[in-house]
Amino acid sequence: MNENAPARQLKTNRGLLKFILLSLITFGIYGIVVMTSISTDINLIASRYDGKKTMHYCLLIFLITPITLGIASIVWCHKISARIGAELTRRGINYSFGASSYWLWGVLGSIIVVGPFVYYHKFFKSMNLLSADYNEKG
Repeated sequence: MNENAPARQLKTNRGLLKFILLSLITFGIYGIVVMTSISTDINLIASRYDGKKTMHYCLLIFLITPITLGIASIVWCHKISARIGAELTRRGINYSFGASSYWLWGVLGSIIVVGPFVYYHKFFKSMNLLSADYNEKG
């Protein structure tokens, strides 16, 4: 085992189907919990390298988004996607994801309906890859 390995292991089993089904069953609570854990995990994984801090998802959804009439959610998605993409690159993980994924799949892809689903699939896969790398190397 690597001496740099973290004391706490991050989840690597996030998936789109599970996210959708459990969010429907729990009336959105599961979705909030998953996105909250992702915002916490990306801070744990990347903050010591990039010096940034992603806003806690609950703060965003319950306070900031209503005040900004939804604009804060768009900015948050752009920033977290860019940050995940930068961390994938920094760690040498060969997976294409970033802010462009959000704009192309999450926003423009909504024209063809399936775009946001593709975006969230890529989002979860990116976080699973980062979490697995963090669990192994710290």
